[in-house]
Amino acid sequence: MRPRSHLLLIGEFMGQFWQIYDEHYQPVRRFIAAMLRDDWAAEDLAQETFMRAAARLDTLAHPDKLKSWIFAIARNLCLDHLRRAKARLPASGGVAEPPPDLQRNLTQERLEREEMSRCVQGKIDLLPDNHRDVLLLYDLMEMSHGEAARVLGISVGAAKVRLHRARQALKEVLERECDFERDGRNVLVCLPVRDDQAPEGA
Repeated sequence: MRPRSHLLLIGEFMGQFWQIYDEHYQPVRRFIAAMLRDDWAAEDLAQETFMRAAARLDTLAHPDKLKSWIFAIARNLCLDHLRRAKARLPASGGVAEPPPDLQRNLTQERLEREEMSRCVQGKIDLLPDNHRDVLLLYDLMEMSHGEAARVLGISVGAAKVRLHRARQALKEVLERECDFERDGRNVLVCLPVRDDQAPEGA
């Protein structure tokens, strides 16, 4: 059999890569944006994720685990980015507020729902990295236990334990810092806990 040319092999590789890119780019970018809370950085890291994936595609031993492999690359890039960002923060640096919603034509109800979502996301940002990323993998990306475990590089059992602990930690933060109420239209809204409502010893 005549060996295939080098150019033909490159063409097959690039065709495979662009198929992977088209299928996974938007979910990966959404995950990165949720991890970083920074759209500009998310775009850059999403591109870098796929550049690294392309460079290492021949090392993927199990093609059926492609999705979790790519997300693992993205997660590692996010953690590196967050570590560098924290190192640059002054000692008094806090968690940045999310940018205001620019879509002026949204209904008030949708605005309130989005505000609650931003509030919850803000509380997720207060959690340690290992709690935040497991919540995003399960609840935002809707990964299975096996997929999330492969992204995190741990066993399925350990991933389940981490998810339970992360959800418990988030519940405690929300109970401590938020007061959920329904307004006159039965819309659930999130209000910060006032000082006179805070639990004793808080």
